[in-house]
Amino acid sequence: MCEKQHELLIFGKNWTTVIDVPRKISNFAPALSNTSVKIQQVLNALEQFAPLPLQESWDNAGLQIGLTETEVSGALLCLDVTEKVIDEAIAKGCNLVVSHHPLLFRGLKQVSDANDVQRTVRKAIKNDICVISMHTNMDNAKGGVNYKIAEKLGAVPAGEPQAPHTAPSANTVLSGSPAEKIPFVLAELPDAMDSRAFIALVKERFGVKCAHCNKLIHRPIRKVAICGGAGDFMLDEAIAKGADAFITGEMHYHVFFGHEQEIQICVIGHYESEQFTSEIFQEIIQKECPGVRCFIAETMTNPICYY
Repeated sequence: MCEKQHELLIFGKNWTTVIDVPRKISNFAPALSNTSVKIQQVLNALEQFAPLPLQESWDNAGLQIGLTETEVSGALLCLDVTEKVIDEAIAKGCNLVVSHHPLLFRGLKQVSDANDVQRTVRKAIKNDICVISMHTNMDNAKGGVNYKIAEKLGAVPAGEPQAPHTAPSANTVLSGSPAEKIPFVLAELPDAMDSRAFIALVKERFGVKCAHCNKLIHRPIRKVAICGGAGDFMLDEAIAKGADAFITGEMHYHVFFGHEQEIQICVIGHYESEQFTSEIFQEIIQKECPGVRCFIAETMTNPICYY
């Protein structure tokens, strides 16, 4: 903080006096967004990176709430949209929330306060906050969720150059066809390691206290299949592709059976596997819509607690 002197003029009937008044001014005033950028431009950039045709048939990615011709005051980036996330957006002066998981999966028959979704919708509308979600389209996009997991792991996706990840331009075709789905990523670690070291690495990189694994395999791990979120449907494909290990966020109990010494399964939690997705949103927006203030949400939304 710094102090500046301001003059206060006081006028009487036949006199005037000047008083110096100290005023505290913050050195950390937030930068203003480029007000020429509209929410629609941000939405276009996100959907160019991860086209809506990439989403699964049951999903509801894209615009959830709000008017897109409004200028962006700031974008709050998150995994889940909750009432507390909307409160954070209000506090940060953001009129746009970009989430991974959609707030609206199914149609609402009423908008009241009967549950958390309805309350969140009401609060967003009341405060003129637009909500956009990039879900399975971002899961299935090149450079999307699974690529970010590989990056955090220090692994290089098959066929990718050995260089740090950067968000592809929203003006480029990502993978031959704008509607080509890439449901999981096969990536290689810089060096082979044993299963204990591999699991320890995963836990450290994703802040996981406990991972669900099958019996430790006895061969070195180098090639890793990655499918964030609920990805056990890709396990057989990972095995067919010759992966030494499989990382996902959720897996059904019975799917663990029958894979001893075939592949190392490492399940780290749905939230934990996708927690860095907001970084992808930030990279896209900062590249394609420079000047828009972006904040990665500080609100913890993981509903699962470990004791």
